[in-house]
Amino acid sequence: MTAKDGIDAKTHYDLLVDENNDSFRDPPVLQKYMESWDGQVFLDLMELDQSKTVLEIGVGTGRLAIKTAGHCRCLTGIDISRKTIERAEENLNHCQNISLICGDFMDYPFTETFDVIYSSLTMMHFEDKKTMIAKVASLLNSNGLFCLSIDKSQSEWIDMGNRKIRIYPDTLERTIMLAKQAGLKEKKTVEVENAYLIVFMKR
Repeated sequence: MTAKDGIDAKTHYDLLVDENNDSFRDPPVLQKYMESWDGQVFLDLMELDQSKTVLEIGVGTGRLAIKTAGHCRCLTGIDISRKTIERAEENLNHCQNISLICGDFMDYPFTETFDVIYSSLTMMHFEDKKTMIAKVASLLNSNGLFCLSIDKSQSEWIDMGNRKIRIYPDTLERTIMLAKQAGLKEKKTVEVENAYLIVFMKR
């Protein structure tokens, strides 16, 4: 993840925790708003069961992980922000099948592969999307699923008022093309209010 201008993603998410901006602890009205990107439809697309091993890229403070962990054998979450991971450890401390990693997905040396890999609103932080998707493909088991929620917005910035974060917006067409180049087959695409939800399968 890189930022040519503004602050980088790691600094931004560290600051969110410092500001006690934690989506895991949002009131119901805000949680409902976030589900316009990755609600129950997104969870259903993962086709989870108690045999599945799962990786979340950009686990944040655990907003999605808490919904996923009970439906799989084990869940690994990775996030670039140390403060975010520390907050996730607090939020998810009662979940016995979750392991959390502080690191950059692009260069973290994973030693296992997964049945399901998912990411919501994280793809926009990766400038080199081709390499990112290729790494996802390399970490999927045969017939494994990559479930992705990408924001419809084409803005190149997240504007927080007191700071701006450079992002790299996604398009549905380019994401599907890059996934195909990585050996992933588009299985299903669903349009929701604020995002496209895409499921790819490893051939």
